[in-house]
Amino acid sequence: MASSTTLCQTDGVMTKEQRPDYETHTLIEAAAAADVTGWGFSWLDGRATEERPPWGYAKLLAKRLRTARVALDLDTGGGEVLNEAPVLAVEQHATEGWPPNFEVACATLGPRGVQIHATDRHQPLPFADATFDLVTSRHPVTPRWSEIARVLAPGGEYFAQHVGPASADELTEFFYGRTSSRDRNSRAPDVETRAANAAGLVIDELQTARLRMEFFDVGAVVWILRKCVWWVPDFDVVTHTGRLLAMDAHIRRERSFVAYSSRHLVRARKPCNLQPRNEDASGSDVRR
Repeated sequence: MASSTTLCQTDGVMTKEQRPDYETHTLIEAAAAADVTGWGFSWLDGRATEERPPWGYAKLLAKRLRTARVALDLDTGGGEVLNEAPVLAVEQHATEGWPPNFEVACATLGPRGVQIHATDRHQPLPFADATFDLVTSRHPVTPRWSEIARVLAPGGEYFAQHVGPASADELTEFFYGRTSSRDRNSRAPDVETRAANAAGLVIDELQTARLRMEFFDVGAVVWILRKCVWWVPDFDVVTHTGRLLAMDAHIRRERSFVAYSSRHLVRARKPCNLQPRNEDASGSDVRR
């Protein structure tokens, strides 16, 4: 979005209560123009905070990659998390479906010899059955359990951190109103466990966490909604001017806007006698 974006109104005239002051306008426009490619969040330093899960996914991932032979990282984003591992698998692959992130991932991981694949979540993964002894993912768009089971070698492991149910619902509801129970629970651990079992995988470990997020200016909210587009679908600073001004007023009054994310750590394995399946059993297309 260009930096010349202008906040507008239906009839060309804003009331005194609706009119943003210069600081608010500047915060919104700067966030609307900022780069949101990749999967880093340094733009929010000093402007927002989020508690981290207690298990330390990146360190646990690095430990597994150190001994992996052929590994696949799904929905790698810009490759930032995978690149934290000091040692990668002997043969390391990664997938990414969003073209801007794919380019960042190529620049980040390519020099380390990672084979990066552009993928479409509506199509099968571009790998033969039983290819990988380790499949990983941090915040997959949707866990495609049957495809994960298909590309895992017998005895192979799926290790991931997923976004859980009702994650950042406070933000979604601020802009759109109350969400449905189906939306709030679409990524519940028990739902994903049943889907994984239906694909033939065995869940060996499942940990959950509910984490506090805090935003200290309206620009931080704009930036995160442009990056995490599933929280407020079709978000746009012009279309949502009214709610952004209400958010700005809330933050100035309360000193921050508080929301809660949810995460779960999943460790699953493919039994040695599992036969590959053809249909996806994920049950959800929306990361929340």
